[in-house]
Amino acid sequence: MPISEKQPASEPGRDCPLCPRLVAYRHAQRALHPEWFNAPVPVFGTHDARLLIVGLAPGVAGANRTGRPFTGDFAGELLYSTLLEFGFAEGMFRADPEDGIKLNGTMIANAVRCVPPQNKPLPVEIKTCNGFLRAQIDSLPELCAIVALGRIAHDGVLSALNVRKSLYPFAHGAEHEIGSLRLFDSYHCSRYNTNTGVLTPEMFRQVFGRVREYLDSR
Repeated sequence: MPISEKQPASEPGRDCPLCPRLVAYRHAQRALHPEWFNAPVPVFGTHDARLLIVGLAPGVAGANRTGRPFTGDFAGELLYSTLLEFGFAEGMFRADPEDGIKLNGTMIANAVRCVPPQNKPLPVEIKTCNGFLRAQIDSLPELCAIVALGRIAHDGVLSALNVRKSLYPFAHGAEHEIGSLRLFDSYHCSRYNTNTGVLTPEMFRQVFGRVREYLDSR
């Protein structure tokens, strides 16, 4: 096989067999919606990224349907509009992988690459998938900052970096220095969090404003 066709260590294959419960759910979704993506969702962005955004997992009718992180559900509307506002993206977001939006020095990944039932991955599934996140972080030579969207993403990043979680507690708006990286925490931009007021668009924009300031200062 030519080198260019090898599966990157950071990307599970389309039929990744590592998590039996997620495999069964994937097969069920393929039977129900054969036109959907229904596979581990690959990262989206540039490999010269200075910023990595880590979410939880694909939504069943969002990224699991479209094949692009945060595309097809409400969370993506808030995320991509914020990325556009702060210069981390350009173009027009239309919740469609063919909309042509591009990320600038930014990559988006999920802590768990396959859609989980009820959007709730099990601890063993989070742990199993962490190797892909670790490989993704290692593959980004220009990486300076990571935004973790929610506690599961936060803990996944810490596991991938092999540091003690007790030293870096999750809190919205928190910033952590971990070696040469700065980790920024935010509540997840889910519809539930925004509808209940746990996260407002302004709170979310403040996090990315701080990220923009940090990267511009380096």
